[in-house]
Amino acid sequence: MAAQQLDPAVEQRIETLLAQMTPEEKVGQMTQVDFSVISLENGQDLDNPIDQAKLDAAIFRYHVGSILNTPTTPNNKAQPVEKWRTITQQIRDTAAKTRLQIPVIYGIDAIHGATYTRDSVLFPQAISMAATFNTELSFLEGQITAREVKASGLDWNFSPVMDIGRQPLWPRLWETYGEDVHLASAMGSAYIAGHQGTDYSAADKAPTCLKHYVGYSYPLNGKDRTPAWIGERALREWFLPGFQAGIAAGAPTVMINSSEVDGIPGHANYHYLTEILRGELGFTGFTVSDWQDIIRLHTRDKVAASPREAVKIAVMAGVDMSMVPYDFSFYELLLDLVNSGEVPMSRIDEAVGRILRVKLQSGLFERREADLPVAGNFATEQAAAVNRQAAQEAIVLAKNAGDLLPLSKQASILLTGPTANSLSVMNGGWTITWQGNAEDWYPKQHPTLLQALQAKSAGKVSYVGGQRFGEEINIEQAVTAARQHDVVVLALGENTYTETLGNIDSLSLDSVQLQLAKALFATGKPIVLITFGGRPRLITDIAEQAQAVLLGFLPGMEGGRAMADILFGEVNPSGKLPISYPRASNDVTPYDHKPMEAFEMVQYQPLYPFGHGLSYTRFKTSGLRLERSRYRLGEEVKLSVSVENTGNRPGKEAVLVYLNDVYASVTRPVKQLKAFSKVALQPGERRALQFTLKPEDLSFIGPDMRRIVEPGEFKVMVGDESASFEVLAD
Repeated sequence: MAAQQLDPAVEQRIETLLAQMTPEEKVGQMTQVDFSVISLENGQDLDNPIDQAKLDAAIFRYHVGSILNTPTTPNNKAQPVEKWRTITQQIRDTAAKTRLQIPVIYGIDAIHGATYTRDSVLFPQAISMAATFNTELSFLEGQITAREVKASGLDWNFSPVMDIGRQPLWPRLWETYGEDVHLASAMGSAYIAGHQGTDYSAADKAPTCLKHYVGYSYPLNGKDRTPAWIGERALREWFLPGFQAGIAAGAPTVMINSSEVDGIPGHANYHYLTEILRGELGFTGFTVSDWQDIIRLHTRDKVAASPREAVKIAVMAGVDMSMVPYDFSFYELLLDLVNSGEVPMSRIDEAVGRILRVKLQSGLFERREADLPVAGNFATEQAAAVNRQAAQEAIVLAKNAGDLLPLSKQASILLTGPTANSLSVMNGGWTITWQGNAEDWYPKQHPTLLQALQAKSAGKVSYVGGQRFGEEINIEQAVTAARQHDVVVLALGENTYTETLGNIDSLSLDSVQLQLAKALFATGKPIVLITFGGRPRLITDIAEQAQAVLLGFLPGMEGGRAMADILFGEVNPSGKLPISYPRASNDVTPYDHKPMEAFEMVQYQPLYPFGHGLSYTRFKTSGLRLERSRYRLGEEVKLSVSVENTGNRPGKEAVLVYLNDVYASVTRPVKQLKAFSKVALQPGERRALQFTLKPEDLSFIGPDMRRIVEPGEFKVMVGDESASFEVLAD
């Protein structure tokens, strides 16, 4: 892959700065500290949380290049937009007084909107955005997020996650775009395009950061920050392409895998960080460590005999900036390594040049104050409307026996279950706080599912449950109430979590939730099962008994309204699963499995397959046609198909195009998604769609670990149809 393009004027300015900088100033640029390092005690509750003396020390003595996070770890929480502007302006003003006036770049986890700015527009999390199969919505999310981040005075967003979510136990699954390479690459690239535009120095744009390079998302035991075992072919087939797409989309920074792959910690992996990321993928931006992960090479991973050796290993492997984050130990150790000659100045100049490049490309040298006003750029009505559409399109109707849904607004409804009356369970981690569990801090203008149903219903909506996820629900009371209503809406799922605190030992739902469900089914009342949460918790037994199943995952602040819109038929559901929803805990198989995983006694039999999603209308694809039946190596394959709304309601349908390489020198998946398009159709309306498969869509990692296209037979699949073509040898 070709390297990202460099601007000669920017490169000349970098050279000029490097020639003027002292070793101390250079090492400082590679140092990133948490806000708590410059904060007054309990600064999260102060109008101005900065301790100016600490800030002066950080910038004038240690020359720090970056600050991250929100006031004040571990009690961090979202701050008002004006407070953020005050904080970041004070940091800019202080940096402007340094000898070379090199700005600090402020980084933040704005992973589904400006998550740490109070009252920002918070979108569905990535797994739910993927369920929309709508790249335009992902583009708009990136655009709105960048605008609100910049209106907050912040510079740099640690998003999106481009690792692939193929391990359902992993507590960060919901931060990914799901199990498919093409879907994740398309959604992530669209997000980056919206967030950065063609020039991320613009007042309403900001640089993104690809996470977490690479393989972090596939721990063997499902626990966060535990080893992955990924062979070279699997790495190149499934895990690298998302990062390659993100680099091609222009993302200028990459955050490194907190864990290890095949025995090599991410922060010590020269092969991944330098030979592949730089040499093969052509990345020219800078890499940043994850939280404390350089020192962990010594304290946890035991590949470094001392903290000093840990710094040397990480920097020489290709880490450019260290998220230290609580002190200046990295600075002191690296400076000593430079002065002793153990880390050459050429490597320091390389890393600092990359950091300066991003700062220059971001316009930080010219931006002496926040140049995007809050008015018209923060929490606008237009942004809220996009968010609501995203939530509506993210929800997956998995089952609708007897067309129970949509419900009549006159229906008498009992709502119960632990996720029925909470905003946090629809948003997940990285929402207002790190774990997203501070329900009292959530904005009251957004309704829970209960509040949204009550607002829309013209009938009786009763509720049996608590105000928090973990509060005990009186099962006997719920059963008694169920008998007095037409239908039961049962809202189950997970509490909020992220990272290691979200580790679980089983995908099974809590037993108390299953007991509630069992008792309600015994009443004989029709039950609509709704789930919220970041992972596919096992619901097989109750889903088979429920008349309808809606999979909410994490639809964000508008999730309550969106779910009510769908339940009452004001919105026709159009979400599709971005993962295979497992039927059992030990039967986790992705849709793009190998032939032997669906052969004889072994079968692909999830509860709901990848791409599954029902509607209140019916869609039919037909007339799948290839431009021709034979192609030469290197030619594009063009195909067309029609999709028709054969039902009686308007609706949206995502048309998915799959490909299978029938015979190959390396076993190929039974099918792989290669293209998709989402269309809105009126009843009876038909639309002709055209797709183009590029040569790389036909490729795979061959026996020699090189990407190749082999001559032979290929099969295209859309809906119930398939068509074959042949690729001829030259």
